[in-house]
Amino acid sequence: MMWNAIKKSLHGLLSESELNLWINPIQCQHQEGEVLTLTGPDRFFCAWVADRYLEHIRRAALEIGQFTDVRLLVATPQIPDFENGRGGQLLLPGTAPAPKLRSLHPAFTFDQFMMGESNLLAGSACKALAAGEKTFGNCLFMNSSTGLGKSHLTQAVVHQVLQTAPSTRIHYLTAQQFAADMVKNIRAKSMELFSRKYVSNCDMLLVEDIHTLTGKAKTQEELNTILDYLIKSGRRVILTSAVPHNKLTDFDEDFRSRIASGLVTGITSPDFETRTRIIRHKMSLHGLSIPDDQVGFIAEHLRGDVRRIENAIIGIKAQCCMRKTGPDSDIIRDVVFGLTGGTAEVTAESIRDLVGRQFRVSVDDLCSRSRKRTITFPRQMAMYLTRKFTNQSLADIGCLYNRDHSTVLHAIKTITREMRQQASVRQQIEILTAQLKR
Repeated sequence: MMWNAIKKSLHGLLSESELNLWINPIQCQHQEGEVLTLTGPDRFFCAWVADRYLEHIRRAALEIGQFTDVRLLVATPQIPDFENGRGGQLLLPGTAPAPKLRSLHPAFTFDQFMMGESNLLAGSACKALAAGEKTFGNCLFMNSSTGLGKSHLTQAVVHQVLQTAPSTRIHYLTAQQFAADMVKNIRAKSMELFSRKYVSNCDMLLVEDIHTLTGKAKTQEELNTILDYLIKSGRRVILTSAVPHNKLTDFDEDFRSRIASGLVTGITSPDFETRTRIIRHKMSLHGLSIPDDQVGFIAEHLRGDVRRIENAIIGIKAQCCMRKTGPDSDIIRDVVFGLTGGTAEVTAESIRDLVGRQFRVSVDDLCSRSRKRTITFPRQMAMYLTRKFTNQSLADIGCLYNRDHSTVLHAIKTITREMRQQASVRQQIEILTAQLKR
């Protein structure tokens, strides 16, 4: 067939991934006289091919078959032949088969997610994307360390979309699963089906753990091409990573740029207030109730990974069931210190929270550009203590407060000098140090 000859002539012009994604899915509808009529699976696909590749196809067609006109139309859906058993499942108009998704945690919904300063932007963006709103654009890249809620938010989006718009064609998987799926289709020589799955038959793509594609150039290239089409055609895309996009190593620069082409936001460790709300919420889910001072004790000692809070509450409930009593301070201390090794973990975030509470200054104020003494002094104290009690570099401490390393160095020198000259500053540092060592 003439179309097969044209496709072969494009091999020298286009990469293998471009041929698999954008040329192989095209079908020849008919050739009549000097007119060659081709069809693509949907209007987005055809618009993309017309913009990027149709001129190449026309030149090849003219050289091979003397076709002066090449037309690209959207393929007309075929009506299933149910009488002969070749139609598959009958679907209502406007609906699609239920997509195959990785398993969803039933509790990973928006109702069960605690919003706070550390995740406000990420949570708001996910809710907007789930509702189909364009407030934050159509592409989101979230990064955080483990246990801070990026998988919870991603699955909450899937839960919400399946509930409100069940006909949406969703693909939710990890980057490793995407890579395995691609390898399987390469071996089966079915990359055309692969491209249709993620391009033509996809309204929303959610890929977790993008950082695991380090060094996998071929997979990055395939996913980059798919993302390029989906994002530019208005489809919704959510990507997650344990590493910020600008610190991904051994990544193609074009791919790195693509995944950060929309909204980029990180999720940090929840502050003290958010941790207390998480504890109260999870306690109520487990049928437990404890006084505020015990809630504060747990929140003070269990920082960072939210899963540690969940583990602590499960442990408290188990101890209560075993002893046949309610949660008292002894049980809570035993469980919490069992998780922390008997001491609270000192982190840059915990120091910032403590200083903020001590001076009654919010985290936003500490990270602001304000030069008021009531804010700059606590900020300098926090920087000094962070350098003293953690292994954070000057640059890392600066990033926590939206400053550079020279500002941190100046803060350390200032507090060191004032401790020698002013007894009140020295006493405040001693008080904060004692609280951190508790």
